[in-house]
Amino acid sequence: MPGLFLMLGALFFILDYKIKNSYLRFLYIIYYIWLVGIIVRGFAFNFSFIKSFFFEGVGMLYFTPLFVLYPLNFTHLKKLFDVIFIMGILYILYNLVFINDLKGGSVNSKGMVEVFSDLSFPSGFILLTFAYHKPKKQIVALTAVLFISLMALINARRGLLLMYSNMFIVSFIMFTYFSPKKFMLIYLAILTGLLALLYASGVYKARSSKIFGSIVDRGTEDTRTVVELYFYDDMKEKDWIIGRGINGEYFCPDIEENQLTNYRSNIETGYLQNILKGGLVSLGLFVLIAVPAIFKGLFYSKNVLSKAAAFWILFAIINSYPTIFEGFTLKFILVWISIGICYSKDIREIKEKDMKSIFLQIP
Repeated sequence: MPGLFLMLGALFFILDYKIKNSYLRFLYIIYYIWLVGIIVRGFAFNFSFIKSFFFEGVGMLYFTPLFVLYPLNFTHLKKLFDVIFIMGILYILYNLVFINDLKGGSVNSKGMVEVFSDLSFPSGFILLTFAYHKPKKQIVALTAVLFISLMALINARRGLLLMYSNMFIVSFIMFTYFSPKKFMLIYLAILTGLLALLYASGVYKARSSKIFGSIVDRGTEDTRTVVELYFYDDMKEKDWIIGRGINGEYFCPDIEENQLTNYRSNIETGYLQNILKGGLVSLGLFVLIAVPAIFKGLFYSKNVLSKAAAFWILFAIINSYPTIFEGFTLKFILVWISIGICYSKDIREIKEKDMKSIFLQIP
């Protein structure tokens, strides 16, 4: 607990509380007031709630929007990339230690793959900004992303596969567009095409394999529709608008093994989880902040960093269906840092040649 409060204290100390963009400043204030309201509705002064609030991610999620105030100087951005690099190394080490558990295909191995993915997913931001990094960071990031993709395939984690597939495709497109090494690009394009054909062929034949047959069966199993139907049936009009607060639950019986109660506080569909806690108001405010940021980063910028930030926000929106993308994790913290980057005219107007030079010169 003392360490957590020290971390939060340091966070409040380094943040830059000046939001230059008037549109973002107006909506951000309203959004954060609404988030405080979500916390207030259901906050309880008891040990169980306090423990879940701080240590199980229930409440820490609502601190992540503060990172839109993260200082956007290049020293801080370089430190951010260093943190992603260290997390990538930790992810690879964890996989090597627990490799037998991760490839088991059991309920426990699936859970471990999901948890460990929070360490590896931010490595995708290094892939998106490939040219700004030295080879060691590039190799670690690529290894981490390939490793989690393999583990997701073995354990039939469809949401994770979709998330990493999107990231690979966009990273390849950006690398293709901005790289002067055209011969290498043609080679990579051919290699990617061959790998895609081999993958499609492997999936087609997988059902006849004793090793992968059960994996394909699990991958095509519909485990979500019933949960969503229970959610739709239990939510009332008021709940759809303002949500049920930080402790919001919905009636969903007989879904999990050894289920202790017929009510669940989480739903695996990310945007519905947002609605459960804060309603369409919460979801709508986030979209009003995020969508203009995407357009600014993609179409009104001169460098890869801004475009990578825009794609990262887009990933968060797309992946809010197959998974719960929100959380007090670096991958979601990066969403809010990316929003800050996309709304920063100063960052967006730096030419790519200058941006690359700046990052490579910082030790």
